[in-house]
Amino acid sequence: MSLNTVDDEGERMVVRRTLTAVELFAGIGGFRIACDSLGIKTIWANDMKVNACGVYRNQFGDKEFHEGDIKLLKSEIPENFDILTAGFPCQPFSSAGKKQGVFDTRGTLFRDICEVVNEKRPKAFVLENVKRILGMQKGETFKTILTELGKLDYQIEWRIINARSFGLAQNRERILIVGIRNDVHTDQQILHTEPVQDYASLSTTKTSNLKSHKNAFSFWGRINGTEVIEQKLKSGVADFGDSLLKDFLQKPSEVPARFDFTESTIKRLGGDTNVTRDKFVHGVEILSNQEGGRRMGYTIFGENGIAPTLTATTSRIYERYKIGNKYRILTNIEYGRLQGFADNHCQFHTDVEGVITELTPYEQYPLYGNAVPPDLVKWGIEIAMRHILN
Repeated sequence: MSLNTVDDEGERMVVRRTLTAVELFAGIGGFRIACDSLGIKTIWANDMKVNACGVYRNQFGDKEFHEGDIKLLKSEIPENFDILTAGFPCQPFSSAGKKQGVFDTRGTLFRDICEVVNEKRPKAFVLENVKRILGMQKGETFKTILTELGKLDYQIEWRIINARSFGLAQNRERILIVGIRNDVHTDQQILHTEPVQDYASLSTTKTSNLKSHKNAFSFWGRINGTEVIEQKLKSGVADFGDSLLKDFLQKPSEVPARFDFTESTIKRLGGDTNVTRDKFVHGVEILSNQEGGRRMGYTIFGENGIAPTLTATTSRIYERYKIGNKYRILTNIEYGRLQGFADNHCQFHTDVEGVITELTPYEQYPLYGNAVPPDLVKWGIEIAMRHILN
């Protein structure tokens, strides 16, 4: 943390704290955008996927960016930074021997995060992952994560939150895990948004021992040593508002013909163009769902709801939407908008030699699909920031 001293006409001195961040598994810079918007200076960032690295370098320069395997580079991470961020890959942990319920994090990227936190001791960390991690391996994966994080000197809470809370027309639920170092943490709640004096008094709260915890974890929780407190909170941390998919679409004149799948879709529908199922699931308008819900174009969505969760998988990229009187897939630009990025965020790639190339739309899809929406993680970073500054 640096201190910038400003002389206000000789009458008083204003001290402004500039927080610093290290960004692991940076991707295309969702955490970076969030930190920049809060005035937090990113002093070191890392990823190893070539296209993601090229986009990050093109958007933010290469001064703080270090491309390569974090296992080989983590010794270069500077000392004395305030916040560590990471959208870490979702890796199942292997069983350690024959003893049931014991999982081994050695060799995983999550273990690298724990080692960096333990060695560098930032004042806070903010981690992001997919919702399903709460139930992977019948809850054993997340129990292992909490066990490892519980060994660190931090107060820790997790919460599932939905991108819809931040004006994005996408049903994207993600988990944020926030840790505040014990000598920094106040008695305030971290990710629980409602004032609570006594968690045990809440009807939907359960308390258990981490070692004996069974099955999936709830949408919100905190750990205190080996004690786990959980509550079935909703994923909306703010009103979802009225943003719809159609508000994020490009104008018809801006959409190239290669995104149009009208002819093949009508054939798949058996020539029936009167698709008006009018069904909404979690805000997503579903017009047609053939073959028992199979993907790769079998589900057709409408523009009057929100988008389903965008991912990097080919099946999601080729899902059809009825927009006006045509059937098409979302464009790469629309993918970016629904994730909270500028239209051209992933357009260009800058390699380690400084050579700039243009990425194709199909190279951009997985970059956006794997990204963290900046405003979603900003919510968690801002909470961590308040704890540090208080």
